[in-house]
Amino acid sequence: MRFRDHALIGAAKNIPVGPATPVVTFSPIVIPIPGRPVDLELKVTFPAIGDALPIILLSHGQGFSNHLNSLEGYTPLAEFWAAHGFAVVQPTHLSSLSLRLPDPPAGSEFYWQDRAQDLSRVLDHLDAVEAAVPALRGRLDRRRVAAAGHSLGGWTVCVALGARNADPRTGAAGGARDARIRAGVVLAGTGAGGDGDLSATGRAVLPFYGPDFGGMRAPALVVCGTDDASPRLTTRGAAWHADPYARAPGPKDLLWLRGAGHALGGVSGWDAAEAADESPERLAAVQRLTWAYLRSALYDGDAAWEEAREALAGLPELGSVERKS
Repeated sequence: MRFRDHALIGAAKNIPVGPATPVVTFSPIVIPIPGRPVDLELKVTFPAIGDALPIILLSHGQGFSNHLNSLEGYTPLAEFWAAHGFAVVQPTHLSSLSLRLPDPPAGSEFYWQDRAQDLSRVLDHLDAVEAAVPALRGRLDRRRVAAAGHSLGGWTVCVALGARNADPRTGAAGGARDARIRAGVVLAGTGAGGDGDLSATGRAVLPFYGPDFGGMRAPALVVCGTDDASPRLTTRGAAWHADPYARAPGPKDLLWLRGAGHALGGVSGWDAAEAADESPERLAAVQRLTWAYLRSALYDGDAAWEEAREALAGLPELGSVERKS
């Protein structure tokens, strides 16, 4: 774990966070899943000390890199959250370019349902995870589970929290809500799927996509970049990414990051070519604000999120937060 903040962390240093501890990373953990095309591979990152560790299930996005859209990505988030008290479990979803599996059948593009099921599979096999990692054995708090995901991983989290999808071609509907997941963080996630929402390319890329956020009742923090226009997918600009907040019932919080593009400062990896908006300051803000939200979401009475929101209110150059109950 990097104990020293980046020299360019800037104003983000004013967002409070607890002390860091060294972290341990273990991978791969291989979980055989009958009927799945390949075994489920996981990486777990956790603090070297401490017990009763709350769990974050981290779902990768669907970028064009060879490695980051797998358990190998999102180290900037996984290490930070682990250094501040969480056990972070990262599955490699079937849609990962590292697997190069055949295209799934129509209706299952990007293995979208299987992605959400992977999060449930992790929870179903926590005994196996602990057995594979002796240093973690007996240290997980299975009552406190959250999910976080970026881009298509954000949609994965929405589904795990109760969102559903109706394929506009067939009307076939489905979801994969897991009530064990108490809260979520949706990072630059996908928005509505109507003709007025998706671009022509977006409709071609996501032909299965007809989301309904109405059942997404679990608490969630939706994180959006003001410069994340995503013209490949939507005609609505950055506001499209806020739909999991605007179209879902409360309690929800919405974090706008000023000047951020789709990478939100570089959440998927250090010095990643796909992070056109890389910024150590912006990344540090994401790390600290999401940590604070998850702490308070999983621990009743925890003040970390209120303190972080108060700090951000004095740092308008970084962003702003709104909420609904």
